[in-house]
Amino acid sequence: MKYKKLTGPPPTINIADPPRHLQEAFRTVFTKDAVEFVMQIVTVFEDRIEELQWKRLSKKLEFYLKGKLPSFPQSIARSDTSWKIRPLPERLRNRHLDLGDVSPANTNQFVQALNADVQGVQVDFDDGHCPTWHNQIVGLYNVYQAVHGELYGIGSIQNLPILMFRPRAWNMLEHNIIINGKTAPGPLIDFGIFMYHNAKILTDLGCGPFFYLSKLESASEAKLWNNIFVWTQQRLQLPVGTIKACVLIENIFAAFEMDEILYELKDHSLGLNCGIWDYTASIICKFGNNPNYIFPDRNKFVNIERQFLKKYMQLVIETCRARGAPATGGMSALLVPSQCSPDRINKVVESKKQEILTGFDGFLVYDVKLVIHINNLWSDLSQSEIKPISGGNVTPDDLLQIPSGGVTLEGLKHNVEVGVLYIYNWLNGNGHFFHKGAVEDSATAEISRLQVWQCIRHQVLINESKTVVSKELLQNIIDEVIQTQRNNLLNIAIDLFIEIVTTKYLPDFITTYLNDHYIFKQIQTYNIVKHKL
Repeated sequence: MKYKKLTGPPPTINIADPPRHLQEAFRTVFTKDAVEFVMQIVTVFEDRIEELQWKRLSKKLEFYLKGKLPSFPQSIARSDTSWKIRPLPERLRNRHLDLGDVSPANTNQFVQALNADVQGVQVDFDDGHCPTWHNQIVGLYNVYQAVHGELYGIGSIQNLPILMFRPRAWNMLEHNIIINGKTAPGPLIDFGIFMYHNAKILTDLGCGPFFYLSKLESASEAKLWNNIFVWTQQRLQLPVGTIKACVLIENIFAAFEMDEILYELKDHSLGLNCGIWDYTASIICKFGNNPNYIFPDRNKFVNIERQFLKKYMQLVIETCRARGAPATGGMSALLVPSQCSPDRINKVVESKKQEILTGFDGFLVYDVKLVIHINNLWSDLSQSEIKPISGGNVTPDDLLQIPSGGVTLEGLKHNVEVGVLYIYNWLNGNGHFFHKGAVEDSATAEISRLQVWQCIRHQVLINESKTVVSKELLQNIIDEVIQTQRNNLLNIAIDLFIEIVTTKYLPDFITTYLNDHYIFKQIQTYNIVKHKL
C-alpha cells in the first residue's frame, strides 16, 4: 500500500501553550516524539481528508441540484456472500454492555466508569465531550494515566473494561494545533496521541487499541480510516489487524453502504452501531430543504416502531450477522435518581430486552446505576428467544419513509430548550448535560436544532393552534422555557441558537458551527489566559 511521501521541507507544527495548571499533563502527552508522530500522520493523510470534505459536499449537492436520492451500490462487497470480517480477539467477544458518553476530561466520571461492571467504556472525544484545549489535554492525559496504571482509584488496565476510544469526527478541527500552515484535523490529533502512547501496552495485554468511529458517510471514508490504521500499525510495529473499530451508522448515506463499510474495514472491523437521533438528524440535514422531508415531533412521532428506523435497525443487524460482525444498539440516556420509580427503570430494561430479542449483540447506557439492572438480561434470555427483526428486503424507500404526524407546541418547546441549553453548556466547556431525567449530548442537540430550523424554514403550522412557527414565536418560547437565571453566557447561547435555526444555509453539524465560531474561540482564549495568571 502506497502512502504520500514526505518530500520537500519538513513538516511544521505550532501548538498553543497550555494553561499553567496543565503544563505537566501537556508535557506528558505532547512529547517531542508524539508530536513528530502526529505531524507525520497528518502530513500523509491531509490531502485525502480534504478530498473527503469535498465529496461530502458534492453528494449533498446532487440532491439539492438534481433531486438524486441515495441507493444501494452494486459492488463486490455486496454481491460476494462469502467474506467475513476477521475474527475478533477474546476481549471483544460477548461485549454486551458499554457505558456511553464518558468524556475522559471528566475525571470522576471516567474513574467511576472504569470501575463499573461493564465490558467496555466509550472513551468519548465526540458527542459527549466539548473539545476545549483544557478538555483535550486533561482527557488525553487521563487516558494515558489509565493505560499506564497511574490514574488514582483504578487498577491495572488489563482488569478493567476495555477502552472503546471515540475520536472526534471528520467535521472537527483542532484550532490549537497548526500543522503545515493548516488547522489540524481533530480526529487525527486524538487518534495519533492515543496510539503513540498507549497502543503497545494495550496490544501486549490483549485489550486494545479499540475504537468507535462516528459520523462516517460512505465506504470511502471507512477505507480512509482503514489506511490510517494500516499506516499506524506499520509505523508502530503492530501486527496488521490489531486495531479494531466499530462504525456508528448515524448518517443516511452510510446506511446505504453498510456492506461496503464492513468490507473496507474487514481486517479491523468491530461491527456496526445504531445512533438513532444522529441518523434521523442526518436525513433532515441532507434533504430537509425539501418540504417532503419535514419530520414531525420527535418525542411523539419518531420512535423505533416507525418504518424508517425499524428498517434501518433491521439492515444493521442483518448486515452484521451476514458478515460475522457484532451489531451494537444505541445508548439509553435515562438517569436514575436516588428515589427512582421501579417503573422508570423497568421501562429501560424492557426496551433493552427488546433490542436483544431483535438481534443486537450489545448496547450502551449512560448512567452506571443502570448497569446492575441491565447485566442480568443476557443470562435470563435463551438463544432460542432471540429472533432478529425480519420483514423482507430493505428498500431505499423504506429508509427514506418520513413518519406521519405533525409539530406540537410541547415538542417545539422541548427542542428549543435542549438546543439553547446544549449551546450554553458547550460554551461552559461541557459536551453534555442533564435535563428532565436524561442526558443530552450533541446527538439530541442536532435533532433539536434541525427540527426547529425546518419548522421555521417551511413555515410549519403547530398542530393545536395552527400557528405558524416563526422567529418571533421562537423568541417567545425561549422567554417561557428557559427558566435558568439569565447571565451573559446564557444570552450569548440564546443568540447563537437563534442564529443557527434561522440561517438560510444549514450548517451540517452544530458542533462544527460552535467549534469554529469566534465567540467560542474567544472564550477559550480568555479561560487559558485566566488560568495562566
